[in-house]
Amino acid sequence: METEFGLLGAWNQADAVGRTVAILLLLMSLATWVVIIIKGLSLMRYKRMVKPSKDFWHSEDLASGIQKLGNQADNPFLMLTLEGRDAVNHHRNTQAHLHDSLDISDWITRNLRYCIDGFTARLQSGLSVLATVGSIAPFVGLFGTVWGIIHALMAIGASGQATMDTVAGPIGEALVMTAAGLAVAIPAVIGYNALVRGNKSLLLQVNGFAHDLHAYYVTGGRVAHGGQEPAKVLPLKKG
Repeated sequence: METEFGLLGAWNQADAVGRTVAILLLLMSLATWVVIIIKGLSLMRYKRMVKPSKDFWHSEDLASGIQKLGNQADNPFLMLTLEGRDAVNHHRNTQAHLHDSLDISDWITRNLRYCIDGFTARLQSGLSVLATVGSIAPFVGLFGTVWGIIHALMAIGASGQATMDTVAGPIGEALVMTAAGLAVAIPAVIGYNALVRGNKSLLLQVNGFAHDLHAYYVTGGRVAHGGQEPAKVLPLKKG
């Protein structure tokens, strides 16, 4: 009988456990690529919002600056601006709660920090999937290989033929599982590192914008950092 080689041969020779491992690796690979594509597109969209956040400070007033940020509900720069504005209005107009006794600077910092924390959580959602797949996929593939070798050796022992051609084929097919595990893990690890690096760069922009917003809402100006000179507060620029 002619022996089948390759993935089809490995599938046909595998038992229920081996096929379950193969299906699990396939599902892990699909989950990896779905997360990479969705989070990658989302990160690119957020990074396009950085430039309007810089144009914000060239507005005549706060209202026109908010218009420059756009109307996307998940825009982190817009969320920070509105959150800071609402925090200022709430602190100045009400004194009915315990938190209203906080200094206005502390109150604004608290609200902006909560906003950043929420955005960070959304930004990092899904990365645990990549980390998990990158960590366990090689071991899942290795388990499939070990199980496949045991299954192949048992079949060879039952047939009574232990020649090189009868051993090499089944053992080689079992090793496909190890390669499959690495093929699933490598994109997950690369995607995780790339997304973490991109998220870190974006969060630096978001935190810098929040710092400037805090200075503006507390003092009516924006903190400017120029070389070795000490930071100073500048008013919102005219158009």
